[in-house]
Amino acid sequence: MTKPDLRSQTQEEIRRQFQLWQEPAYRVTQLLQWLYARRAAHWGEMTNLPKSLRQRLTETYTLSWPELALRQGARDTTQKFLWRLADGALIESVLIPASPSLYGESSDRHTLCVSTQVGCAYGCKFCASGLDGWKRHLGAEEIINQVLAVERTENGRGRWINNLVIMGMGEPLANYDNLLKALRILNAPWGGQMGARKITVSTSGLAPQIRRLADEPQQFRLAVSLHGATDETRARLMPINKKYPLKELAAACAYYQQKKGRMITLEYILIAGVNDGLDQAPPLAKLALGLRAKVNLIPYNQVEGLPWVRPEEPAQEAFLAALERCKVRATLRREKGGEIDAACGQLRLKTERQGANVA
Repeated sequence: MTKPDLRSQTQEEIRRQFQLWQEPAYRVTQLLQWLYARRAAHWGEMTNLPKSLRQRLTETYTLSWPELALRQGARDTTQKFLWRLADGALIESVLIPASPSLYGESSDRHTLCVSTQVGCAYGCKFCASGLDGWKRHLGAEEIINQVLAVERTENGRGRWINNLVIMGMGEPLANYDNLLKALRILNAPWGGQMGARKITVSTSGLAPQIRRLADEPQQFRLAVSLHGATDETRARLMPINKKYPLKELAAACAYYQQKKGRMITLEYILIAGVNDGLDQAPPLAKLALGLRAKVNLIPYNQVEGLPWVRPEEPAQEAFLAALERCKVRATLRREKGGEIDAACGQLRLKTERQGANVA
């Protein structure tokens, strides 16, 4: 029987196990402090736990920690981390420097973009994540460990990441149960202590799961990877649109907005000659206004082997101006880190295809 990872366990699950072992309640608090406040990577670090308890823990649980396979840093201080997991799989996390948030707030923050799958099954035509297909879901602990490992790498053992976006490799809502368990642990006062409103979940448009997320008690934010304002344009880029066309997706988003009372962000990657024409602005504005959503325009990051290119800056500005004339709240986000293979999955794909030994 496969042993569960200790960071996949909630406080209550650990407490029940410690009760069976007849361990005092304060040992649970000590253990959780090692896991989350001190970012322990190995059992041997937990020096105030008795050896007998550590032995029981090692016999009952694993304690995984990702290996930093490669790190790239851009001139704008964006950092990309390539992690090797216990089974050898590679995933990416991206640390974004202090800047206005997805919702336009100006603050000094450290944002981390994390992955939820190895590869992706949804085949968005512009994305590197799914070019080699889907391999597996990440466990809750593998999602959590991206946050802890970056904090330990960048800032010793202190809390440092204060904004989390779930829009790295993979479709987050396709790994719903593991994702929500990870986010609840990261949100918990005994865990990551990160406010739910500082966590944004992105999706390519899985309408049923959006509704399910709306019914969760936590106030996680929602971002939808739209990239097309009509079914014709969106289906050209995103196969998911055939299963959940815009009418169904918009209804799910409206349900989320009604339940949460929070602004949704529509992510819109601008691709030259595909979705950047000014004829796309009116239907996008109509959709955004109907949902009371913000539009986040992102100039495309080139992916090796794909034909798409980003529009020239005047075209980007013209598209933004067209939305603003329609009274849409919109921003044009200069994608940071283009020189570090910042497109989702690009560094992993390049590393695997080159067969490089980057340990």
